[in-house]
Amino acid sequence: MYAASSRRCLLTSFAVVQTAWPKQLQQRQPASVLLHKCYYYLDAGSRAAAASNGIGSNRSCSRYYSLSSSSTQDTQSTIYALSSHPGKAAVAVIRVSGPQTKQVLRTMVPQLAESEPDPKTPFPLHARHALLTRLVHPNDQRDVLDTCLCLWFPGPRSFTGEDMAEFHVHGGTAVVSSVLQALGAIGGVRMAGRGEFSRRSFDNDKMDLTTLEGVADLINAETEAQRRLAVRQSRGELYQLYETWRAMLVELIAHTEAFIDFSEEEDIEDGVYPMVCKRTDQLITEITHHLDDKRRGEIMRTGVSLSIVGPPNSGKSTLLNKLAQRQVAIVSPIAGTTRDVVETTLDVGGYPVVVRDTAGLRKSSSDVIEVEGIRRAMESAREADMRIFMLDIRSLAESDGIGLLDDDGADWRGILELPHTFVVFNKTDQISPSTLFGQCSREKQTELAREWMLSRGVRLPSTTSSDNNVVFLSCKTNGGWEHLMRELAEHIRRSWESSGNVIDKTQMPLTKARHREHLQKCLDHLVEFQRINQADDAAMVVVLAAEELRRAGDSLGRITGKVGIEDILDALFGQFCIGK
Repeated sequence: MYAASSRRCLLTSFAVVQTAWPKQLQQRQPASVLLHKCYYYLDAGSRAAAASNGIGSNRSCSRYYSLSSSSTQDTQSTIYALSSHPGKAAVAVIRVSGPQTKQVLRTMVPQLAESEPDPKTPFPLHARHALLTRLVHPNDQRDVLDTCLCLWFPGPRSFTGEDMAEFHVHGGTAVVSSVLQALGAIGGVRMAGRGEFSRRSFDNDKMDLTTLEGVADLINAETEAQRRLAVRQSRGELYQLYETWRAMLVELIAHTEAFIDFSEEEDIEDGVYPMVCKRTDQLITEITHHLDDKRRGEIMRTGVSLSIVGPPNSGKSTLLNKLAQRQVAIVSPIAGTTRDVVETTLDVGGYPVVVRDTAGLRKSSSDVIEVEGIRRAMESAREADMRIFMLDIRSLAESDGIGLLDDDGADWRGILELPHTFVVFNKTDQISPSTLFGQCSREKQTELAREWMLSRGVRLPSTTSSDNNVVFLSCKTNGGWEHLMRELAEHIRRSWESSGNVIDKTQMPLTKARHREHLQKCLDHLVEFQRINQADDAAMVVVLAAEELRRAGDSLGRITGKVGIEDILDALFGQFCIGK
């Protein structure tokens, strides 16, 4: 079934490469290399048929367009590693992958030792069935290493696409060490490098680059929001989106090349090139919408930055310590104790938040170190995704003014009026219930606080759908603490939650700057395609426009790992543990 479609797709793609490449480059490339380049444009089914005919299967040609693995790793050897966390545990998982996996099993599992290594004879261990067995040393069958569960995953239906096995042994340090040493004693079997199992999975087309990045993020996820985002990416949602766009571009390129080759012979349908232009406009709209996400996915992945600012002794460091549930910052009644930015990463309602405590804001200071601290505090507040501006509530309840909001404090008013800013009036335990302010309801206190700020030239921004960005708190008695945590988590959910209402649930958001960079390049080429089509020379226009479509497709291919990603692979797989 695939043979005919594969042949047709290859011929079309070959025409694309022939026409899109400059003539001088074509002359330098053998026909076989051009044909292997066409392999990039095929879908999975057509690739399988093409590979059966020897197209795209040559590893040297595959490396030419960067679909193969790095030359620094030996993909022919069998590798092993501890896949579970090192250290004492109830169970440890040791992985083996490669062409000698069956030999490893026959050597170390007594029940399989007598089975003949005949390819015509079925392997006695059933695939994906657990076998309770003794594990022995390959050089001494009397040396029992452990009693374990053994699992067999024949390729290509395995994580790496190769023959794989897993030994679930007892998690003691000595047991794990003895099994690893025994595996190393088998000829042709070596310890895996960092991320080498995942690298082989990528090389064998089991996963694309975006899916592997999702797996890495899932391993490193520390909050519920990060886990949800990583699961979506590891399931291939980004890949499906970008592959849909790439397939559309391939089709548009094919139509454009056909128009170039056959339009003069009147063998091409009318309206083909206008259709290409219309669908390109549609693709530009979709990619532009995808890029215009206010970095929500990236923020959820790396953490929402929250800067705590305010005048000295308003309780900023105390709030940071309560958020972190440990002593992160020094707390002292002496004004100006915090001089630099103190940072820690927290989980607030299931969302990752990077909280920064800053120096107290004053109008002036004779201490040059404190002046630098104030400058850094202002910078941190402006660059943060969210801000908590802390004030001593006694400034509101017991005085007519506050130096912070005087005329020469205009820059600080600018911080208060930034979006995603919460004003927290701390030390509510210091207000006597007998005072007029103390007798007011929470709603009335909020109203008075807003009026007080407005009278001093500060118009607080609304937090999207409510005015709950004024919070009353006592870090000493925990009064208002749950209210503050609830408001922060709800604001993060509304503003950045990738699976919330602010983003279409059917479309996975961007999670990495690398994706954004290549998508922007793709968009630039498509916009250039539009600009070229406005020129007067129709014959030259179509040829140049086809080249812009090809470059746009290459940019998309760099996201999923189709072209030019060796340096990215080295950096990505370096983030994995040895057994992944």
